[in-house]
Amino acid sequence: MAAWRPMSDDWEARIEEFWETADLEDREGALEQMRLLVAERPDDDPVAVFEWACIHDSLGIEGAAVPLYRRALDLGLDDFNATRATIQLASSLRNVGEVDEAVALLQAAPDAPALGAARQVFLALALHSAGRPDEALREALLAVVPTLPRYQRSARAYADALVEQTRTA
Repeated sequence: MAAWRPMSDDWEARIEEFWETADLEDREGALEQMRLLVAERPDDDPVAVFEWACIHDSLGIEGAAVPLYRRALDLGLDDFNATRATIQLASSLRNVGEVDEAVALLQAAPDAPALGAARQVFLALALHSAGRPDEALREALLAVVPTLPRYQRSARAYADALVEQTRTA
């Protein structure tokens, strides 16, 4: 089987347009629109599989999104989309009750500056769902620290102290 090669940018522009205009209240319509877009690409196109996972996830069909995210990652997404897929996979895993795997994926995922503090935010949610509220609060605080015009050092120290208190208790 020949390796997948990108087609025209037109498809990517239409994907962007889909996300800008999709009526997610019309579940079947949104699925059908994305199904048509994805069908234009080869079955082994990691970006198409990723987009197919995204629409399932966006519509609250996380159970179907999980294997699709895994497949997209296995097919080989670029670094940016791989990070997005990992965050979204972990979020879906959390939503279907697989919180330990969600935490592990997010802890191992690299930060992507273009995504801001997304990894930390979703890690905080996963830690909270895993019954680890101090660690969750720490991650949320650390996500905010870089945005503070002052008190960064103090906020970071307080965030770290949350976990230290848990370890010594």
